[in-house]
Amino acid sequence: MIDPLAEVVSLLQPGAPFSKLVRGAGRWRVRRAEAGRPFYCAVLEGALRLAVDGRAPMILEKGDFVLIPSAFDFTASSLEPPPGRRDTAHVVLPDGEVRHGDPSGPPDVRMLVGYCVFASPDASLLVPLLPQLVHVRGERRLSTLVELVSEESRERRPAREVILARLLEVLLIEALRSTAGTAASPGLLRGLADERLAVAIRRMHESPTKAWTVAQLAKEAALSRSTFFERFSRAVGVAPMEYLLGWRMALAKNLLRRKEVTVAEVAEQVGYSSASTFSVAFTRHVGLPPTHYAREQVASAR
Repeated sequence: MIDPLAEVVSLLQPGAPFSKLVRGAGRWRVRRAEAGRPFYCAVLEGALRLAVDGRAPMILEKGDFVLIPSAFDFTASSLEPPPGRRDTAHVVLPDGEVRHGDPSGPPDVRMLVGYCVFASPDASLLVPLLPQLVHVRGERRLSTLVELVSEESRERRPAREVILARLLEVLLIEALRSTAGTAASPGLLRGLADERLAVAIRRMHESPTKAWTVAQLAKEAALSRSTFFERFSRAVGVAPMEYLLGWRMALAKNLLRRKEVTVAEVAEQVGYSSASTFSVAFTRHVGLPPTHYAREQVASAR
């Protein structure tokens, strides 16, 4: 059986090349404007307040993991933020650890924060399929991974950075996999958590070349056409045909990076009856013709 999440994650090629230990003591605040940079935070001890623009503030506690695949502006602070709106002072220790608030006071929170990267050139097409915010709590497997990350970050053992990077990659994927249900923001994960919608999503991934219609997908999901359309759009954040188009274009870009395939072959493998029809759709969606895209990929690989 095709696993849509595994396919998306495999194409995204997630990694976590940058992380730092952060401690907070007393009253402190830091605001970041990092649009487009995936951000994550694993709380190792204590608690903090996280406010992402457009969302109600949340309290993060020990064992919590937050991932914002395409980070919006956000503010992290002590549970009781200081007055005003400005960032408070911080110091960076020789080992790279960052301390917010009172640098000599006992820490109220200890966390590992950083930015992840999606190595795939298709990230702009695939990231919108993920939730805008992933917040996982109470997951035993995730807590174990966070603890492993915490232990590794404290030690100065050989290959520490390599181990941390690998653990964080697993942590990112496990966080995505652990997010389900109506509490998740719209995206692929929320769609897969709905048993009826999951059937239709799997069918699209299993047979992207099929000339799907909303009515056919609704039948796969055992729902009426109108109910399916509304339920899919609300859960996934895009209409069914828009989701299918985005997935086909991601597959097409992946295929076009291989020098041995022609545009006609790519068109056939992603469900278009002719190379010209595919070229029009690809150009409209990606911004340049498939032949130009393929040439750019070959040139950049040299």
